Amino acid sequence: MPKRQEVLTWGDVNALMDHLLPQMRGTFDALLMITRGGIIPGGMIAESMDITYILTAVVRFTTELTDKRMAWPTFLQFPEDALLRGRRVLIVDDIWGSGRTITTVIGRVEACGARAETAVLHYKPGSNLFKQSGPTYYAAITDALIVYPWESGRGKQGVPLPGLTPI
Repeated sequence: MPKRQEVLTWGDVNALMDHLLPQMRGTFDALLMITRGGIIPGGMIAESMDITYILTAVVRFTTELTDKRMAWPTFLQFPEDALLRGRRVLIVDDIWGSGRTITTVIGRVEACGARAETAVLHYKPGSNLFKQSGPTYYAAITDALIVYPWESGRGKQGVPLPGLTPI
């Protein structure tokens, strides 16, 4: 049976941000966006919270293994340790599903000597492989396949998704 799908509008994203932003207290020294999903929510958070120290991380897991949970991450891009050390860092992604990518980034940020907190638009506790952890801040809990407006009309390979009109 196909998984339930939610196709979001920009208005939906704004409503999620309205729920997410008030949760965050204090000042962050840096914002680390996980590409690609974290770029748009990260930019919105940075603008709203006036965070000007913005970094990116690109993490890839091999898809060649039968059991994807055993894949070892490769950091295609990550800030130098000195750029993070001693800072309060907000790590942003669009969704916390299995948690593999974001927990990998948390570990690397903390290994640099930074304090890591996380923010996502959606949290999927049923898919989370790390039952003792979850996002610091999240706007909504879901079990659905989420299609954000910046993905609308395109599948993973640029092929239109069934039932969606390209933008």
